[in-house]
Amino acid sequence: MTSYKIAVLGGTGPQGKGLAYRFAQAGHTVVIGSRAAERADATAREIDARIGGTSAVTGASNEDAAASAELVLLATPYEGHAEMLSELAPYLSGKTLISCVNPLGFDKRGAYGLDIADGSAGEEAARIVPDARVVGAFHHVSAVNLWESDGPLSHEDVLVCGDDKEAKQVVVELARAVTGRPGIDVGALRLARHLEPFTAVLIGINRRYKVRSGLLIGNFDR
Repeated sequence: MTSYKIAVLGGTGPQGKGLAYRFAQAGHTVVIGSRAAERADATAREIDARIGGTSAVTGASNEDAAASAELVLLATPYEGHAEMLSELAPYLSGKTLISCVNPLGFDKRGAYGLDIADGSAGEEAARIVPDARVVGAFHHVSAVNLWESDGPLSHEDVLVCGDDKEAKQVVVELARAVTGRPGIDVGALRLARHLEPFTAVLIGINRRYKVRSGLLIGNFDR
């Protein structure tokens, strides 16, 4: 398995922290990014303690994290998404940018997908940072499962979309750190406009049935 240096921006949040933990556990070097470097440092120490003090996890500002890494994963809320990408664009140019951002709204009837002018958060990222190789992935993996479960999340699949074949294949293989098997290439980046809002369906299932659901694609030989 190829080892990467991965910056997880928004790594102090539940989804980012869970993915950073899984990547570090699999032997990748991880830099937690945050607007506040001290928060990133605290999360890095928490992840390292969870693994047993043997991981290569550090904390930094978003700018320093993005500048230092080969792969950059964006795990931030959609609010402020465009502004953040615009600020970080110089550090993301030419890199593989993995987006697991889910633009969701919430009202008394539950979660729902927001209408995005570009079609999806992934496509918005590609417009703002045109020199980045944007890949959409890890949208549907439960943050609780990522952090609390032991072993690979074998009941879930990671669906991967993107327009750059090489970058997409890197992320397909990176999914092994989460599920124990490759992710599934579902097609072009424009498919992110279907993957992102589907998270609202899983949130509804989780609340209704008191479970932590995930997606598993059947009748498919990985």
